[in-house]
Amino acid sequence: MPTFLSGGTGTPKLLAGAADVFDPADTTVVGNTGDDVELGGSLVCPDVDTVLFEQGGVLDREFWWGIDDDTHETHDELERLADRAGLDDGPRYLDAEAQTAGRDIARWRRFSAAREFMTIGDRDRAVHVLRTSLLDEGRTLTEVTRTLADAFDLTVDLLPMSDDPVATVVHTPEGVMHFQEFWVGRRGDVDIEDVEFRGASDAEPTDAVLDALSEDVIVGPSNPVTSLGPMLALDGVREALRETTVVAVSPFVEDEVFSGPADDLMRATGREPSTAGVAAAYEFADAFVLDTADSTSLDRPVVRTDTRMDDDADAARVAEACAAALEAAR
Repeated sequence: MPTFLSGGTGTPKLLAGAADVFDPADTTVVGNTGDDVELGGSLVCPDVDTVLFEQGGVLDREFWWGIDDDTHETHDELERLADRAGLDDGPRYLDAEAQTAGRDIARWRRFSAAREFMTIGDRDRAVHVLRTSLLDEGRTLTEVTRTLADAFDLTVDLLPMSDDPVATVVHTPEGVMHFQEFWVGRRGDVDIEDVEFRGASDAEPTDAVLDALSEDVIVGPSNPVTSLGPMLALDGVREALRETTVVAVSPFVEDEVFSGPADDLMRATGREPSTAGVAAAYEFADAFVLDTADSTSLDRPVVRTDTRMDDDADAARVAEACAAALEAAR
C-alpha cells in the first residue's frame, strides 16, 4: 500500500505508468498545495489537479497542465476586456488586507482575474469554481478533493497535504512573489534569494496524510524545494518519514536536472543542485532510484534505471525500479 508524495509533473508522470506495479486501489497520493493560488475568487490547486486530471484520464499531456482539448473562451474574454479597459499588466495581487481576509485556505496568494497570468481552460475553471463553492459551504480541502476525485472516477486516494494554508513565496531582488508568479507569470526569469513556506509553522498535515505516511512512501522526481519542501515544512511529516520505508527518485542525473527550476531553487536555498544534494535534503530516504547515467555514490541502497519518462512504458519501468528499491531498503 504505497503512498506517493507528488508535485506537479514528475510524480504524476510516474503514476501514469505505475498501475501494473502498484495497485491503484491500494495507492494514496499526497499532493503539494504550496503552489495553490486564488485567481479571480476561485482556488486553483495545480499539483493536486494534475494528479486528478491524469488519473481521471483527461489531462493535457502536452503541457502536463489542465484538461485535454479544453476551450479557453472565458480566459480569452477576460484578456480582451482587460485590454479594452486599459488595465495594467499582471500578475495583479489583491492588496495586503485582502490577502488575509475571506477564506483562510487562500491566504497570501490572492490574485485578480484582471490580467489572468495562468491560462485556465473552461472545463478546468469549472473544477476550481466547484472546489471553491464547496469550501465556502464549509467542507475541508480534503473533503472537497475526495468529492472531485469521485467525480473523475479516481481509484487512487488523492489527498491534499493539509487543510491549512501554506503558500510558497520566492524572495527576489524585485521583492517577494508567489511561486506561480515566479514560474508561470515571470517564466522563472528572476534571481532567487530565498524560498519561504508562509504559514507552514501554523499548518498541520491532516490525520489522513499522517495515516498515509505510515505506509511505504515513494517520493517522485518532483522539485525538492517547491514540490516537496512545503510538505516537509509541516510539523510531524519528516518525523513520520523517518519511521517508515521511503524511496526517492532523483530529478537529477548527477548535476543535471531533467526539467524545471529545481537547480536554481536548490542553489538559492543553500543546497547542492545535484543528486547528492537531493540525498542530503532527503535524509529520511532509505533508498534511491537513480538514472543509469548517474554515477553518484550514496550511503544508501540505489537502484538504477533510465529515469526519463516520455510515456507510460517509461513510467512503468521507473515504477518497477521503485518497487525494487523498496525491497532493497527493508
